[in-house]
Amino acid sequence: MTESWQEISQFFKTGQGQRPSAKTVVTELLTMEKNARSQPATGQFSDLVGEWRLAFITGTKKSQNRAGIVLGKGRYIPLWLGISIAYEQLDAQSGKIINQVKFGAWHLTVTGPAKFIGKKNLLAFDFTRLELKILGVTLYNGYIRNGEISEAKFAQTSIAKQAFFSFFLLSENAIAARGREGGLAIWVK
Repeated sequence: MTESWQEISQFFKTGQGQRPSAKTVVTELLTMEKNARSQPATGQFSDLVGEWRLAFITGTKKSQNRAGIVLGKGRYIPLWLGISIAYEQLDAQSGKIINQVKFGAWHLTVTGPAKFIGKKNLLAFDFTRLELKILGVTLYNGYIRNGEISEAKFAQTSIAKQAFFSFFLLSENAIAARGREGGLAIWVK
């Protein structure tokens, strides 16, 4: 790991010190991703277990073009927004993904099945259920987008037809991946 990445990692972990520029973060992510491609994949589902706060995203080229200056080349996620992802492991390669957004009185959670393909450090997933709460009162809790059928077919569905993250950083304090659509993201514990 480079000195820049150590500084970036420390900032994400503590929030202390000079915030690295988005360009610096993206450059480090691209370097790590390139280096990871030349190494054999060694990740396991257990490396992901726990809750991770979304700290930084780049979006895809398509979304950057649509969003223009709003997203730019990368964006820090403010702490007050409260976006997190969690993984629960069921067996060696499968489990559950839980994505949460907390904003003021609103609490949105989407969940679904996930499977880890260790040979490539890929995590395929599908969001099949949604829970929406306002002030702690549940407004909706149930399947979305034919979720019941999707859950039943998930294990047999080809990864080519599923959403996925391709992880290139799996550490005890941070994970980073490229999404199926091409965006980059960092999550921290």
